[in-house]
Amino acid sequence: MYGNTGIRPVKELTAIQSQVLEFIGKFMEERQMPPTVREIAAHMAYRSDNAAWQHLGALERKGVLRLEGRSRGITLLRPQGVPLIGRVAAGAPILAEENIESHVKVDRALFHPAPDFLLRVRGESMRDAGILDGDLLAVRRTQTAENNQIVVARLGQEVTVKRFRREREVVLLLPENDAFKPLRVDLRRDEFALEGRMVGLIRQ
Repeated sequence: MYGNTGIRPVKELTAIQSQVLEFIGKFMEERQMPPTVREIAAHMAYRSDNAAWQHLGALERKGVLRLEGRSRGITLLRPQGVPLIGRVAAGAPILAEENIESHVKVDRALFHPAPDFLLRVRGESMRDAGILDGDLLAVRRTQTAENNQIVVARLGQEVTVKRFRREREVVLLLPENDAFKPLRVDLRRDEFALEGRMVGLIRQ
């Protein structure tokens, strides 16, 4: 799925507030109703509901949701943002706060399945697949992939976008540009992890 969505960044939310908002949005997409405060607290691994209430209150003051005095009394007032990942800090989890440039308003329904984050593409190694420098890759988090899917992979301290192919204990990460060489990963000794697979592309 390719799209031009008129995206606008949402920069005023803290990373934790954005995580709470992301959870509420996904919960509502999947179950067609808002989560309870207790469900939010459990997802965020809070020991009490009070911390969840504090974040909900902050989100209400910032105008992104409305709270009502009943169970599941949460109404989203504007689309929640999808985290936009820029340069990935060495060794940091992909969704670590220091990697998030902003949150982007985008209709998750444009993609199937819905993306967990957007990754800003660097370089031309996937040019012939129509993925250009500066594009935003919509990514669904997963630790598995099928051959020929385009994935976001971590090799040691580096994160790369390539086409995935596995042959027993060897993974080949294939570029879509003859100027670049395939990357060969031996799963028995090389540090490797899948961060997700491509579900769409946004060109600004």
